[in-house]
Amino acid sequence: MRLTNVAQLRLPFGKLHGYDVAVQRTGVELPISFDQRRHVSLGQRPGSWMAISFRLPAKVALDELAAAWLEVVNRHGTLCSAFSQDEQGELRLEEINVSPGAWTQHPVASGQSMNDALRDVFDQACSPFNAPSHRLCLLETALESTVVIASDHSHVDMWSMLVIVRDLLRALGLSDDDVVPRPLAAASFTEHTRALAERERAPREVHQRWAEVLDASGSVMPRFPLPLGEPVPHAERVEVRDVLDVDDSAAFAAQAKEDSVSTLTAVISAMTSVTLDLAQAPPRAVFPVHSRYDHQWDDSVGWFITNAVIESADPSPLACAAAVKEAVRLGSWPLEEILEPWGGMPEAPGMFAISWLDLRRLPVRVDSIGLEAQYIGASIRTDGVMLWFILDDAGLHLRCRYPDTPEGREHVGGWLDALILKLRSQARASVGGLLRLGERRYRMQRAERSDVPAIVALLADDELGAAREGEELVAYERAFDKISRDWSNFLAVVRDEQDTVVGTMQLSIIPGLSRNGTTRLQIEGVRVAASERSHGVGRAMLEWAHAHGRARGARLAQLTTDSSRLKAHAFYARLGYEQSHVGLKLQL
Repeated sequence: MRLTNVAQLRLPFGKLHGYDVAVQRTGVELPISFDQRRHVSLGQRPGSWMAISFRLPAKVALDELAAAWLEVVNRHGTLCSAFSQDEQGELRLEEINVSPGAWTQHPVASGQSMNDALRDVFDQACSPFNAPSHRLCLLETALESTVVIASDHSHVDMWSMLVIVRDLLRALGLSDDDVVPRPLAAASFTEHTRALAERERAPREVHQRWAEVLDASGSVMPRFPLPLGEPVPHAERVEVRDVLDVDDSAAFAAQAKEDSVSTLTAVISAMTSVTLDLAQAPPRAVFPVHSRYDHQWDDSVGWFITNAVIESADPSPLACAAAVKEAVRLGSWPLEEILEPWGGMPEAPGMFAISWLDLRRLPVRVDSIGLEAQYIGASIRTDGVMLWFILDDAGLHLRCRYPDTPEGREHVGGWLDALILKLRSQARASVGGLLRLGERRYRMQRAERSDVPAIVALLADDELGAAREGEELVAYERAFDKISRDWSNFLAVVRDEQDTVVGTMQLSIIPGLSRNGTTRLQIEGVRVAASERSHGVGRAMLEWAHAHGRARGARLAQLTTDSSRLKAHAFYARLGYEQSHVGLKLQL
């Protein structure tokens, strides 16, 4: 899932439609959660929303889309509620009836980008006191339709946006679920607010730990440990980065598992190390945790996020695991009572927050890659640092918002550079690519351009290869560049303890319709240096390749080898391969 900002959103140019629903207030008052009250108390303002965009897999009539949207809205109680203020300025949350309305086409001014047009729509429609404070938009071109849904943050979190997308696709009959269940009434966020208010109060030690962490930050929520400039709101700088690709992400996770910790903990460990090095201080941060403490809330929409704090002074994995565990515990109790001595959440300029969402582990799944889905943040002025991590089937990504000041660019930008470099180096050195053969250690890695001469030498190192391969590297380097741009291909090298390339193979993930839509792992160009043959390196390479394929959804491995390579045939047979097909080639 791509994390982005409305200013950096990737959208085609087309007609921008918005759906105006009809609203009737009921007078039925609803409870307000602690976090909702904190958010809405800041008043009517632009940029208080969050959004998600996705490409529809098929063209849909406007009336059909409107009917599906109303079905989703009326399924989730928080989307049928609105905030207001009485004459004394007290907040009220009221139930509203949402019924069919009409489509309108939003104008796109001459020279205005689609991003700016969309931002203007959401800034106007999705403020805290609007009724409703959500908006469905459709961007139409001659070739495709893109849906963009936004809501004021008081009614949704990032998990909720996935629920909304999934439910809308189901209502349209476009879901990719194997079995499309009938829509069921989802537990309401109002029920959650009431349940949270009735939960047991936090024990004394939780109060004490909160006080210790806040005192260490000057009696306010934790702040970024490096200078950000004058402590007033500035124009924002938003950085969107792909941190680890799918292969490095898998390797990083494998090392975390080896260390008996979670991937989140491993990231916190790297963050701790970098912060101690650059700021000579342990990282302290606001740490949002979800409050869906029961599975009844899995399919609900609302702001199921509460805040904890995390402090990590020791970068060792087990120490960071303890820090994460403590942060989750600190956020597992109703905050209103805990923060009462500070008059609520004691925010201050420079506040530092870290958010983490592993989409692979959520009970709510959508094909974010196939739908080209993007999480969209609004544009605001800021005086603090907010860092979001998303882990999905494409790897680890981040979005960071901070003040666009010279100090912010230098310190936050430099901190991000150091953190990403640390994460990537740890992924490359992880056990995920480690091949253990007795006392020997080899490392499997994605090939780099500088490895091309060694790979070509391996390909040419036999009678058949010597006749087929050439000596001019330019053609191989061009081929490498094409392969490296296509992440369905993995050109692998195996390095020994001296970092010498002693093996290579090319792995390709091939989706297909045959065999009930089976995805295949194609294995080609398997070579092992003569000095390493008959030591088990080839077997270890193929076993690693099979794991690589399984992790990417492949259910069948296939390879080709020349008919004259009888030893290779016997080797593959010992690994379970069957000579079930006849391979044919034609020179083009």
